[in-house]
Amino acid sequence: MHFTGEHVALQDSIKQFVAREINPYIDEWEKAGIFPAHELFRKAGEMGFLGITKPVEYGGLALDFSYEIAYCEAIGSIAAQGVATAFNVQTDMATPALARFGSDELRREFLVPSVTGEYVACIGVSETGAGSDVATLKTRARQDGDDYVINGSKMWITNGTQADWICLLANTSDGVPHRNKSLICVRLRQDGKLVPGVSMQKIEKIGMWSSDTAQIFFDDVRVPQRNRIGEEGKGFTYQMLQFQEERLTAATRRLTVLSQVIEDTIEYTRNRMVFGKPILDNQVVHFRLAELKTEIEALRALIYRAGDLHMAGQDMTELASMAKLKVGRLCREVTDSCLQYWGGMGFTLENPVSRAYRDLRIVSIGGGADEIMLQIICKHMGILPKRTTLSGQSA
Repeated sequence: MHFTGEHVALQDSIKQFVAREINPYIDEWEKAGIFPAHELFRKAGEMGFLGITKPVEYGGLALDFSYEIAYCEAIGSIAAQGVATAFNVQTDMATPALARFGSDELRREFLVPSVTGEYVACIGVSETGAGSDVATLKTRARQDGDDYVINGSKMWITNGTQADWICLLANTSDGVPHRNKSLICVRLRQDGKLVPGVSMQKIEKIGMWSSDTAQIFFDDVRVPQRNRIGEEGKGFTYQMLQFQEERLTAATRRLTVLSQVIEDTIEYTRNRMVFGKPILDNQVVHFRLAELKTEIEALRALIYRAGDLHMAGQDMTELASMAKLKVGRLCREVTDSCLQYWGGMGFTLENPVSRAYRDLRIVSIGGGADEIMLQIICKHMGILPKRTTLSGQSA
């Protein structure tokens, strides 16, 4: 993958937007446990940042996937992962299947306002008993005339307390778990109020404080069947496809975050004197930072190769799973190593490395746990044990 001047110009615009509209307010939003998603997304939508690859007729820029990779690297400059993840949900988790398989009517109703930033979107796959094993989810959408009547709940929903609609995976029939599910666009709010039958509970987390995460409950929520994305019973397949872009773009965002953690640590250890010399001058420190930087660049090469396959119309599942596995483990490795070099200061809240340490731990869990990525990779290697079923997990 090669970035042109146009890619760089897009990244510069995004970084300027982040520096102007986001990072000055991060500390305030972290303390509040939420950020103003509607206000921020409208501004991002006006700049065209929420529809990089979406069709022009639905408000997007219709650029190829390499521009989405460039966008994600730039969004990684946001100083809190809670806000950055909210953007990822809007652009690469809740809307790809809608853009690809939704009807024209459905895309005009839900995709257009999501691209412009008028609507905040979320994705509803995981449940308390169905995280990594998506096939076992219990939420049901029962047919009743021209409608679906939805009952169940979804867990760990990013943007949940502010979202206007949810891209919901639910059982729409009995039968084989991989062929009885559908993706449905479900309105959560009308005129700023929750629709009848929808309720939610905010979830407190050890990190990602500025991200509003919720458990959402559905009690006889009525939705027109025309809100279904694509064919009935194809939801599991659509979601597995949607997972691939989610995982690769999520890995891409962390390239910038991890690089910044190393840069912050270099600056701190260069100026922190211990036994008469900077901490950075110790070989064990600067060699370790060099190793970690090398790992980040190896991850970047893997991401770019997966992106090239995707743009060529080939299956990137194996490489996207490798990138997701690698970034999760590297997030833990980089933040833990760097926090150690900050000493006691690293154990306080008032520095960027401790925030990254808290925020990035979720990467090995959300969007497909490390163990699920290993199963997928083994399947592609032809060494998956018999009777093992594969699935994925939503962030």
